[in-house]
Amino acid sequence: MQAFFDNTALMIVLTGTLVGVAATLLGTFLVLRGNSMLSDAISHSIVLGIVVVWLLTHQVSGPVQILGAALAGVLTVVLTELLVATRRVKNDAAIGLVFPVLFSIGVLLLNLYARDVHIDQHTVLLGEIGFVWLDTVPIAGYPVPRSLIAMGAMTLVNLLFVVVFYKELKLTSFDAGLAKALGFAPGVLFYALLTLTSATAVAAFDAVGVILFVAFVIVPPSAAYLLTDRLGRMLIYGVAISAASTIAGYFLAVAWNVSIGGMMATLTGVFLVLAFLLGPRHGLIAGELRRRGRRRHNECRTLAVHLYNHEAGPERCEECVTSALREHLSWDDAKASRIVARSLAQGLIVQDGDMLELTEKGRAAARKILEPWRR
Repeated sequence: MQAFFDNTALMIVLTGTLVGVAATLLGTFLVLRGNSMLSDAISHSIVLGIVVVWLLTHQVSGPVQILGAALAGVLTVVLTELLVATRRVKNDAAIGLVFPVLFSIGVLLLNLYARDVHIDQHTVLLGEIGFVWLDTVPIAGYPVPRSLIAMGAMTLVNLLFVVVFYKELKLTSFDAGLAKALGFAPGVLFYALLTLTSATAVAAFDAVGVILFVAFVIVPPSAAYLLTDRLGRMLIYGVAISAASTIAGYFLAVAWNVSIGGMMATLTGVFLVLAFLLGPRHGLIAGELRRRGRRRHNECRTLAVHLYNHEAGPERCEECVTSALREHLSWDDAKASRIVARSLAQGLIVQDGDMLELTEKGRAAARKILEPWRR
């Protein structure tokens, strides 16, 4: 156990992974609800809650700080919704109005009353995950990083919240109106979700800072959303992406001598780009392959319809030949050859020299296309 806690790299990676998992569990539902940017607003406004709690209690950590930060996050949401309710500004504009004000007030209070306290906007925004192993608490005689304890606790709380209220979170995320009609309280559940987001943010800021926390809240769930349409899989994929970003980010940062937190955040973006490109359903490449497949399918059906329209007429010998495709279908020789080859492979046509003739399969496909137009 002593060797386990003395392993600096393991403590950094484990702390980062816990932050990623805790943030992703909640961020998945914020992304689904279209409220992901509230995490950014909350992560900045918690500065005000932290400073106010310090002014009242002179505590810079602990449950009181978490509660104060959580209340500041909820205040951000309440003020945002009050502005939206006026119908003078939209939701994104309201967020942009509220959190800079609260963050600015927090920064001013820091500079006026807490200059010599280990709380500053740089610490809150950037953190330093590379030093988490230095701030330890003795547990059973072993030096355990304080951030590891805090993030372990928040990860368990968030996981318990998602497991216990999974059905309710799923319903309110996709259809809040139905959830309300069925007797649920989507508003209460939403504020519980945001309160936990605020608490997770303040538990994470001293280790990883707000920027990396926001990256974990938004980017892995967004990448997972591009990979699947099932909520359970989205949670699993998001957690896996967070963990992979943390582990790979640490070793790349050490190899290239760059910021550990910055590299972890960058890796989440890399996974998002990969999901955008390679996602099996929503990926850019998959979409292009589907479009090409549909285009090729339609080209073969066009050939089948063309042959079907002329196979019983006197013009059959002139129309049902490969040389006629250039003039009547505007296909060049190379394209016509490709489409004929695909149609042959699919069993839609047979070829005798230059003459093309439909099979029963091709004739049935043509009739299916033309039938609605002949009614």
